[in-house]
Amino acid sequence: MAAREDKKEIIIEKAVSVFAQRGYYKATTAMVAKEAGVTQPYVFHFFANKEELFKAVMDRAFGRIYDTFAKIDAPADQLIETMGHAFEEVIQTHRDEVLMVMQAHAISEEGIREHVRKLFKTIFDSLSLKFERAGIPEAEKTAAHFIGTGLLITVAEVLDLPQLTKGVGDDG
Repeated sequence: MAAREDKKEIIIEKAVSVFAQRGYYKATTAMVAKEAGVTQPYVFHFFANKEELFKAVMDRAFGRIYDTFAKIDAPADQLIETMGHAFEEVIQTHRDEVLMVMQAHAISEEGIREHVRKLFKTIFDSLSLKFERAGIPEAEKTAAHFIGTGLLITVAEVLDLPQLTKGVGDDG
């Protein structure tokens, strides 16, 4: 059983790389299978189709972001900055996953759009609650701003345009 789950994890890991490099529309399950060292039918043993595989990749990427934010315990006056630094570390250590998050909203397949919408909503709700519990005013507005800033930072990183984030996160 463990070997089977290990293979599934390898497939997801390699799918992250293939989707990040090729994009959803140009990536194929055959490419993922080749990278994972398995046959394409073996990929379909775990995932009904490319869309389901992509959703699993999204679950991993969003799960990592969710878990990163959930484990942060900082005073209210340091919470947002601490979470921002943690997100920047995720960008550096799991770049392909963050690339996947960035491109996911542009995919037109309704099943993927709905799945990604739910994942973003989960992140938004958890941030809002975390900020509210920390006593940060306008928790939902702060959560929306935090997510927007994170997306901007990601775009700047991906495009190598640090000037896009000039002043972002500064107090002045």
